[in-house]
Amino acid sequence: MKKLRSRQDLINLREECQRALALETKKILVCGGTGCVAGGSLDIYDRLKKLLEERGIPVAVELAEEPHGDVVGIKRSGCHGFCEMGPLVRIEPQGWLYTKVKLEDCEEIVEKTILAGECVERLAYTQDGVIYRRQEEIPFYAKQHRVVLEHCGHINALSIREYLAVGGYRALEKALCDMTRDEILDEIEESNLRGRGGGGFPAGRKWRSCAGQKETPRYIVCNGDEGDPGAFMDRSIMEGDPHRLIEGMVVAGIAIGSSEGYIYVRAEYPLAVERLRTAIAQAEEVGLLGDDILGTGFSFHMHINRGAGAFVCGEGSALTASIEGKRGMPRVKPPRTVEHGLFNKPTNLNNVETYANVPMIINEGAAWYKSIGPENSPGTKAFALTGNINNTGLIEVPMGTTLREVIFGIGGGMRGDGKFKAVQIGGPSGGCLTEKDLDIPLDFDSLKKVDAMIGSGGLVVMDDRTCMVEVARFFMNFTQNESCGKCVPCREGTKRMLEILERIVAGQGRDGDIELLEELADTISNTALCGLGKTAPSPVLSTIRNFRSEYEAHIYEKRCPAGACAKLRRFVIDAEKCKGCSKCARNCPVNAIDGVVKQPFVIDQEKCIKCGACKTNCKFGAVKEEA
Repeated sequence: MKKLRSRQDLINLREECQRALALETKKILVCGGTGCVAGGSLDIYDRLKKLLEERGIPVAVELAEEPHGDVVGIKRSGCHGFCEMGPLVRIEPQGWLYTKVKLEDCEEIVEKTILAGECVERLAYTQDGVIYRRQEEIPFYAKQHRVVLEHCGHINALSIREYLAVGGYRALEKALCDMTRDEILDEIEESNLRGRGGGGFPAGRKWRSCAGQKETPRYIVCNGDEGDPGAFMDRSIMEGDPHRLIEGMVVAGIAIGSSEGYIYVRAEYPLAVERLRTAIAQAEEVGLLGDDILGTGFSFHMHINRGAGAFVCGEGSALTASIEGKRGMPRVKPPRTVEHGLFNKPTNLNNVETYANVPMIINEGAAWYKSIGPENSPGTKAFALTGNINNTGLIEVPMGTTLREVIFGIGGGMRGDGKFKAVQIGGPSGGCLTEKDLDIPLDFDSLKKVDAMIGSGGLVVMDDRTCMVEVARFFMNFTQNESCGKCVPCREGTKRMLEILERIVAGQGRDGDIELLEELADTISNTALCGLGKTAPSPVLSTIRNFRSEYEAHIYEKRCPAGACAKLRRFVIDAEKCKGCSKCARNCPVNAIDGVVKQPFVIDQEKCIKCGACKTNCKFGAVKEEA
């Protein structure tokens, strides 16, 4: 592609790409997100392409620069979101979605769908006996409102031409040619876009503060570190629609007066890094990144930095220190990042999802954006649904949607015969919500009232077989491991809290442990240096508040009500059912079972190591596990 020298060159290229896209009368979109790739989707892509070529069908893996005749487009798209059902294949123009596709299904897809125009119904999603052929009709998708994720799963994630064909870089064009810096800042501020990284700070206010700094140069930084367990919203955007992120960052650069952008991505996201590099190279090739963009005199250069996977580098000052080649550790504030950030210069730092909202706000206007969701938290939010739920995956809903709608509407309710118990929202920094909270709107202000936070958007759903003390121990173990060690409250305090929790789940809890946990939590949250330490006790406090009786059962009764803590399991033999066969005793690795053949056997609880071998080997159901 030749380099674009003017706005008209961009318009002409976009129209050319739109014509080429229109000639793809049929399309096969194979999910190229990390989940489906792990399930073999790239092998499926290669097989489908080979089968089409063998039959002499004209195939387009990229939009042609000189389009001619009808072709079948076969593309590697971004994440479709319905990870539970992957690998996924979408068929256009019908909008059919094939689920759990295997390599051996490829021939039938080509023969029946591409050549005969028929749906392979056995690959369509089925729920309660209803076959859903079209993706948009599947309940998982029908109840979503996709704005940031609108292109993920619908375009070739590796193609700038396809991004242009669906209207890409219109916001950049508008910001460069039709708006002043102040008008861009006004639009973002008026939209009330709030940071999607967890804090919910108004993006417009942050941008204006950075733009108003006298010192130069100024930097645009994107936080793509996304360290919360179970969260993959930002990863999916970077993998599935990288040009949208780039466009949002360039618009921010125009508004703030910056010519340098840095994307900080965790090294565990190799596919995201690869696609961002491809997208940046494509944008540089056509002149949408680099010097003198569209002949306007504005220049913007993009860089990628890979993090080593430290959770603390999600904090702004630790992140910028890591980019500079230093150890990722937070510093005391003020000064804030907008005043002294990267290389000690004014820096605007937002996460991937925040920047990805920007193109639509510039294109459609602040009023349109504010028409979605509540006034104080407008727009949509992407969430990663994981845990004991039927439909796991990536979703996007308007802010203000209730937990009940997300878990039981989109998520399809609890898996198996489990009953809803709780949901951990906001990752290690968030809190635990229970059944009484199901109708709380998911927005920044509503969650703050119940001592919870959206965080980056992870939702871990738990059923009645989940031990909440173990959940608290898991998250405390995570934050303790991820503490950078700079401040004593976080480094030592989280270690003490973890030790207490480990004792409790091991059946060695003591009177006063709950009160000590609460005291330590208060001290740490009030004295820690950065957000990691200040919020580290949140999962512990919320589980104590909502499930205090479980803590008490562990400490005083030496039992786990959920039956999940291995060291608190208690096996007993029902004397009425025991046949005295001695098989349980013969399979016990520590000789904890005594008895006389043809008479009921007994388990010595002092010797028992809770392995469950007795229950596994009993053919008569005489060995039971007490809750």
